Amino acid sequence: MDALKKGFSMAKEGVVAAAEKTKAGVEEAATKTKEGVMYVGTKTKEGVATSVNTAAQKTTEQANLVGESAVNEANQMSEKAVEGLETVVVSTGLVKLGELSKHEGAVEQPTDAGK
Repeated sequence: MDALKKGFSMAKEGVVAAAEKTKAGVEEAATKTKEGVMYVGTKTKEGVATSVNTAAQKTTEQANLVGESAVNEANQMSEKAVEGLETVVVSTGLVKLGELSKHEGAVEQPTDAGK
């Protein structure tokens, strides 16, 4: 009977040792898996942030180009309108050609009606 007890005791110790090694192996595998998932998540997040920043920068550049074009077009249109008005004013005799060049460049300042 003692031999049987001793044999079972040895088997029990072997099972316990195997279980402890298995537990340590599973914990190590879980830790490595977690680290791998966190690494992939971080890299994915960085990639998304870079993509968003690039898209935002390109959008800003395009908006600036459109804005500059609109300002240039508006300036050209206003110059043509002023030239047309000058022609009309001179041709109708409301202003003499010499008087027009004297006032050229002088901009009438708007009055502040709120004060």
